[in-house]
Amino acid sequence: MIRISDISMPLHYTDEALRRAAAKKLRTDVQTLKKLALVKRSVDARKKQDVRFVVTVDVETDGNEDKLLSRVRDSHVTKAPKRTYAIPPHGTLSQRPVVVGFGPAGMFAGLLLARAGLRPIILERGGSVEERQAAVNTFWQMRKLNPSCNVQFGEGGAGTFSDGKLNTGTKDERIFFVLQTLCEHGAPEDIPFDAKPHVGTDKLPQTVRAIREEIKSLGGEVRFNTQMTDLLVKNNAVCGVVAETNGVNETIETAHVILAIGHSARDTFKMLFEKSCVPMEPKPFSVGARIEHHAETIDRAQYGDFAGDPALGAADYKLNVHLENGRGVYTFCMCPGGYVVGAASETGSVVTNGMSEYARDGQNSNAALLVGITPEDFGSAHPLAGIAFQRKIERAAFEAGGGAYSAPCQRVGDLLENRVTTALNGSVQPTYRPGVVPGDLRAVLPDYICDSMAEGIRRMGRRLKGFDDPDALLTAPETRSSSPVRILRNETRECPTVRGLFPCGEGAGYAGGITTPGSRGRPPAPRRRRPALRRRNLEAKSITYQAPQRTVFVCRSALCKMNRDVPL
Repeated sequence: MIRISDISMPLHYTDEALRRAAAKKLRTDVQTLKKLALVKRSVDARKKQDVRFVVTVDVETDGNEDKLLSRVRDSHVTKAPKRTYAIPPHGTLSQRPVVVGFGPAGMFAGLLLARAGLRPIILERGGSVEERQAAVNTFWQMRKLNPSCNVQFGEGGAGTFSDGKLNTGTKDERIFFVLQTLCEHGAPEDIPFDAKPHVGTDKLPQTVRAIREEIKSLGGEVRFNTQMTDLLVKNNAVCGVVAETNGVNETIETAHVILAIGHSARDTFKMLFEKSCVPMEPKPFSVGARIEHHAETIDRAQYGDFAGDPALGAADYKLNVHLENGRGVYTFCMCPGGYVVGAASETGSVVTNGMSEYARDGQNSNAALLVGITPEDFGSAHPLAGIAFQRKIERAAFEAGGGAYSAPCQRVGDLLENRVTTALNGSVQPTYRPGVVPGDLRAVLPDYICDSMAEGIRRMGRRLKGFDDPDALLTAPETRSSSPVRILRNETRECPTVRGLFPCGEGAGYAGGITTPGSRGRPPAPRRRRPALRRRNLEAKSITYQAPQRTVFVCRSALCKMNRDVPL
């Protein structure tokens, strides 16, 4: 196969037009193209008067492809890399492996373990997607929070009921496998080639359910409403877990535990810390608010006169600035035509997130507007100090919202002028569920975060017209951007002090989003020494390969000194 990139096409191109364009790049006749497959499609909106698609395709010809490549001599025409993925050779286990958590990392770890014939036992503290749909709607409509089953906890993880977008900056070769697997289980067929793939909150539950059913059909087990309450360790090795289901405890003997607990499992972090054998450290993350504009404003700013074209859909954006105070301000998890939603997992707390349905046809568009913070901001060197930092903000927001899970909301114009918002009667109306109360974000967030957001908005407004619209809204707080804790791992990708314990995913502090944790839930290639990964959203997850003496579960590692001097 030959890969052809950077093919510029009009918005409403036909398949035949794309074939002709590919043949032209190859300097050959259309008839020589036996097969053509889309690899990637993105929007080029640099020229607002001529918005186009940029397409990458793989083609198969009926001639000598190596000879053809040597003749073309075009940097955009190369030999297509292999896009297949297979489970590496693996051994057998005397005890079934246990996966803790059924978000993206745990789900794909469980799926590949099941496909390898290892019959995993998966523990998920929340409910199935069916149970979650009822629990989440009850919270949004009636303000009754279920601390065990909500936007954060349950089948599919936080992404299932907060957006379902699959954007990732990771170039890992296994990303295509993740997207392909999701398609095989009911996700939209365009996600493998869309530059910014999106399933949608309305479609992701059925996909998640289908993956669960495959795991079960292969001998795996998914236990909902079941929380790991203790990790059993003997001779510095995992020997089992204690699982609680509806108040009843069960000991599960196992020598291999994959920790895919997610970023909000605060009680689990605390339990692991108190065992004194699981090293962890505080980790940088980001805090801010959800910024909300008219979708039409963003569409016109990005697409000009092409705004509203059905081939484009609702426009997105990705902005970031670096301020003189040393902080970075950026947008994250942008939801075109979406909604701001309550994502609390603890009573007496307010947390915001964003979501879009597949159609992305809501009146507003929103994104997290975040300010980077570091452990130096936490006021303590304790490994769990970041959790205390989050909790303080979330409880302050609960009080500022009137104590009924309403979220404090401020107009952008008022934040920029340092005024309290007393009424939300501007052109942009809030979409937050369960509801908002006008106020002052400085009553919730530290001044340095509000000051940084304000300056970030000013600068981003110069890049994206309308971003600094005074009527745009800020709904706070956004505190769950990533895990505030990193569970440490060694060069064998295990916990350095507990053999058989494999922290992975967002909860372990090595990944973020949906796609990246999922891609690290698959088996890696046969063991080889790899360079250290430097980006936080690059994560290698757990599955098996055959080592000389034993089967080893594979995760990434990061070694750092643990500080236990300051109590939480």
